[in-house]
Amino acid sequence: VLYKKYQLIVLIKPDLLRIISNWRRVMKIGLPAALSNIMTPIAGGFLTAMVAAHGPEAVAAFGVGNRLESLSLLVCLALSMTLPPFVSQNLGAGQFERVKIAYYGAVKFALVWQLLIFVLLLLNRGSIVDIFTDTDAVKVPLSMWLMVVPLGFGMQAVIFLSASTLNALHQPLRALRISLIRLFVFFIPLAWGANMLLGLQAMFIAFVVANTCAASVAFYLVRQQLKRGLDSLH
Repeated sequence: VLYKKYQLIVLIKPDLLRIISNWRRVMKIGLPAALSNIMTPIAGGFLTAMVAAHGPEAVAAFGVGNRLESLSLLVCLALSMTLPPFVSQNLGAGQFERVKIAYYGAVKFALVWQLLIFVLLLLNRGSIVDIFTDTDAVKVPLSMWLMVVPLGFGMQAVIFLSASTLNALHQPLRALRISLIRLFVFFIPLAWGANMLLGLQAMFIAFVVANTCAASVAFYLVRQQLKRGLDSLH
């Protein structure tokens, strides 16, 4: 029916050169994005090893914290999935002002939303901790995590919103650069230094500082791209 009545399916003989050309265009964006995703668990392994120096209870608390982080960022992660199609569509239509409005609007929403999440986690940290454990040795680092780390979730949301926007603007290497800078310039070095010098709580504070620094870089890169009117894409 789709083919005969509505002509929504076009059956043509595959053109190898055209297929390779299309694959190349997809991989130009997809490969850096895939590498960026690979970097996150690698960095997570380093961070877990640092936390492990404080004992299995700290690792357990850190693991719970990571799960809470995923849930806390769920709305903004969904936004980062819906933003690129909107950006790409308006980029193709030459509606650059819409791209700017969408990106800046998404960033403002993310910061306000994640601040609200932080307040809710902070006010309810006692109940949240009791849900996951009844062991004091786990409660202390988990409560510490809830008091500090979620403060940086807004900045973390800015980072992946910026990366997804750059991918949609056909700037995958800049998006990859954001991930590399966040993880290997700010996150791991700051966390390692804070952990070595001042301990676990300082390490959690370093997470917030690292996200803030990386978000500043990410926002700057996207803003510069938008200020140029996206001339380099044409």
